[in-house]
Amino acid sequence: MSNKNDTCRHKRASKNRGGVLSLFKTYLDHHRLGELLVFKGLLSPAELRETLKQQKSTKLPLGQLLIKNNIITRRQLAFVLGRQHALRIIAASVFFMMSFTSTNSRQAQAGSIKDVPAQISLTSAANGAFTNMRSFPSVFETAEKRNSNLKPFTKWTGMFKKFERDLQNNANAQVIKDWQKDLVRFQGMELKQMADNVNRLVNKKRYITDSKNWGKSDYWATPVEFLKRGGDCEDFAITKYTALRTLGVPENRMRVAIVHDKQKNIPHAVLIVYTEQGPYILDNQQKQMVNADSVGRYRPIFSINRTAWWLHTAPTTTMVASAQ
Repeated sequence: MSNKNDTCRHKRASKNRGGVLSLFKTYLDHHRLGELLVFKGLLSPAELRETLKQQKSTKLPLGQLLIKNNIITRRQLAFVLGRQHALRIIAASVFFMMSFTSTNSRQAQAGSIKDVPAQISLTSAANGAFTNMRSFPSVFETAEKRNSNLKPFTKWTGMFKKFERDLQNNANAQVIKDWQKDLVRFQGMELKQMADNVNRLVNKKRYITDSKNWGKSDYWATPVEFLKRGGDCEDFAITKYTALRTLGVPENRMRVAIVHDKQKNIPHAVLIVYTEQGPYILDNQQKQMVNADSVGRYRPIFSINRTAWWLHTAPTTTMVASAQ
């Protein structure tokens, strides 16, 4: 009876110390397995204290000792460790996206991004070739929260500034001319067909990691840099985004999305295009673009375009919610 009361008191105290944020922090801590097991009600504080005493003398891992003492099962331990690992991956993806933020983030102002692709547009950016969409279906069955403040995303805003300088550099004139020549073939197509052709064209380019290409762990290349040297996942997505914008596709029909690849356990970037037939995913890991509803390997975290960014959440199904 006392053990149950201890567990209940611990749960109440944990919730008071920060609710979901406290739980999330606990899951991300490599050295707090015991506290996490107590939080989940699989272990009482008294049992944890006694096991920690034994651990000092036996030098056995905490999980192994708990199983040996028949306090928890291997399945229970694997379940908790699995959740801890999965949330750690999500956190890594969030930090990957938030690496946009740099020490000079104050220089980037909300709504300050110029429509740089319009400078090499093959059609009027204000043309009526694409009908207005009144609503945009959420992707991957997530809820979305829009925010127009792009100030923190300096790698995204910085890419546009570098892109504008690239366009003004005469040394890049032939690269840009060749690129326009490639794209003009798709002018006048309906959006789904246009996006599919752009996806195929860009996916022919060379994939290379940032560390090999730029000597940096995370570099957001301009389309001109990408066309010259190739790039990684976000560079493919950015080039597809700007190519479609050059062809006159409205900003609100496109977003670069940062996702968690559940198969590879890594962060990844794709382009979402909202067609009349629904949202499609343009992915450098797949030759053909695919309907977003058929993609199960990705968990979206953030998506962004030139005017806003969106936080993607699944309130009723996320691991954080179910763990409470």
